[in-house]
Amino acid sequence: MGITDIFGANVFSESVMRERLPKKVFAEVQDAIENGGRISMETADVVAAAMKDWAVEKGATHYTHWFQPLTGITAEKHDSFITAPQDGKTILQLSGKQLIMGEPDASSFPSGGLRSTHYARGYTAWDMTSPAFVKEQSAGIILCIPTVFVSYTGEALDQKTPLLKSMAAISEQALRIVRLFGDDKARKVVSYIGPEQEYFLVDREKYLKRRDLIYTGRTLFGSPAPKGQELDDQYYGVIRERVGEYMHDLNCELWKLGIPATTQHNEVAPGQHEMAPIYTVANIAVDQNQLTMETMKRVATRHGLVCLLHEKPYAGVNGSGKHNNWSLGTDTGENLLEPGDNPNENLKFLLVLACIMQAVDRHADLLRESAACVGNDQRLGAQEAPPAIVSIFLGSLLEDVVDQIVQHGVATSHLQGSKLNTGVPSVPVLNKDATDRNRTSPFAFTGNKFEFRMVGSSDSVASPTTTLNAVVAEAFCEAADALEGAADFEEECRHYIAKLMKQHHRIIFNGNGYSDEWIAEAERRGLPNLRCMVDTVPALTTDSAVALFEKFNIFSRAELESRAEVMYEMYLKTVNIEAQTMIHMAGKHYIPAAIAYSTALAQSISSVRAACPEADTSVQSGLLAEVSRLLAGAQSAKSELIAATARVNALDDVPAMAHAFHDEIVPIMARLRCAVDSLELIVDKDMWPVPTYGDLMFEV
Repeated sequence: MGITDIFGANVFSESVMRERLPKKVFAEVQDAIENGGRISMETADVVAAAMKDWAVEKGATHYTHWFQPLTGITAEKHDSFITAPQDGKTILQLSGKQLIMGEPDASSFPSGGLRSTHYARGYTAWDMTSPAFVKEQSAGIILCIPTVFVSYTGEALDQKTPLLKSMAAISEQALRIVRLFGDDKARKVVSYIGPEQEYFLVDREKYLKRRDLIYTGRTLFGSPAPKGQELDDQYYGVIRERVGEYMHDLNCELWKLGIPATTQHNEVAPGQHEMAPIYTVANIAVDQNQLTMETMKRVATRHGLVCLLHEKPYAGVNGSGKHNNWSLGTDTGENLLEPGDNPNENLKFLLVLACIMQAVDRHADLLRESAACVGNDQRLGAQEAPPAIVSIFLGSLLEDVVDQIVQHGVATSHLQGSKLNTGVPSVPVLNKDATDRNRTSPFAFTGNKFEFRMVGSSDSVASPTTTLNAVVAEAFCEAADALEGAADFEEECRHYIAKLMKQHHRIIFNGNGYSDEWIAEAERRGLPNLRCMVDTVPALTTDSAVALFEKFNIFSRAELESRAEVMYEMYLKTVNIEAQTMIHMAGKHYIPAAIAYSTALAQSISSVRAACPEADTSVQSGLLAEVSRLLAGAQSAKSELIAATARVNALDDVPAMAHAFHDEIVPIMARLRCAVDSLELIVDKDMWPVPTYGDLMFEV
């Protein structure tokens, strides 16, 4: 079967609804999806029955409200279609009420204090704009109904509720911008994203011998392999047979779920790969990316592999990100981020660009926070990913246009693309773009979209998309307020664009984001450099952040404070698990192995001296002394880590605990790792208790 035969086969899509629903019901549902609003309970009953019949035909026995709590992963509780038996028989049923609303236990998910543990009620509510689907898994075939998740008192306890609100906000405000330019046909503006997904594959048998991979998703110990990514021979290299079989299987599973996976290739590091889908509407793309990550892990098991989504599973080689390609388009098909052939004359595009410059500069701290997760601390700024400093890359073409406007108030020209002759007679002359690309930029313009490159590979793209939508909606709102009713719209618009670009020109940086010079320059410009997750959390509850999110009804102050609490808790709990894992592995694996090796060395020295007193045993003695020194260092660091984690865990202030884990615990963990990694280079391979980096990255 080909792609077109299986694509979307497991999705209750628009075409399936059109086929299975009465015309009047289908029209009501489509109107609610396209224009907002609710459907009647009678309509919900019809949709639920059709959805159940479709799912049962595919072998489904259960349904679930599929939602995205603040754990960073998805959640589901399976209920069968079976009704109460009568006369020993039962029927299969899904009612409109069951379709529209569910009631999971809200106290068992992160809430940041919004829900006390003795209050359990929470609600899931059907997101009609994201299609239902069936998942084929070991528990059976399950009908999954995408939903939001809120508390009994209405606060958002998930990632999707604020995302949907942000999409409504940017649609409303962007539509005001579109109207300024005489477009009265567009009814809404849609935010689109296309999240590229990087990941590592590792052999499952080797994975199961590494407690750090099992408990934390990354290696907490490990000396670099003799070969890493130095030769640049991994990137786009020939895909290994085993990996290729996995990718083929993965693609088929994703296509059945209606996920338009298109790109697959080897990434920079050994054992690292990437897949990318075609962009789609933001909330659907968020759902599909969560499904993609789930499917990656599930399919890997079939092939005797494990898919690692951690941002930095191995030290010293490229980490994994998730580039969030973001754009805005009207429902009539216009991309608001399309510069056109003459961007210097495209007033609408220039106004949109100026607003984005304002949004990113004004709320750089919020954007940095939206990409913060514990694993990303290991990646950002590590000479492989964007720095922790938020800036915008426009490329030479648009930078030239912006510079003209900043200096003269207007851009009278733009750079032209040229021809590129490779010098090979049989190769055609290429049309060369007017600008290069910059992989070191966290927020880069790439032709007709912005690529938010800071997002971590394991993280949900809901938060960065919500924040992007919100900050740009605010800028659009201010622009529309200033320009609606203008006496001379074109003149006032040009003046407004020039004002914004002058005020926020500091956010533009087209140079090397990895350089130390940029760090100094960014500080001179006054751009924030939030180096770690715990430093980003206060951005959520500043007065400007609260005003922004409350203005567009995306978050209340209480919801923002709760998310800040959840982030602190997530950080301290994750680092505590890593510290406890290091203590366990050092005490149960590494130190005993080093003791066994040192004992063997000592016995070797004694045996050689007994057999040949004049023999030179300086090598053995030197190794024994070095192993003993490193053993003492490892034991000392382990003991210090035990005491420090006990002390920090006794604190009763969550933000203080999070900062203490970062400032006190992480450095001790680094010292313990240094001692153990040094031992790995000395101790006999046959005595080393776990697979090494070379085993993990190259033997897939």
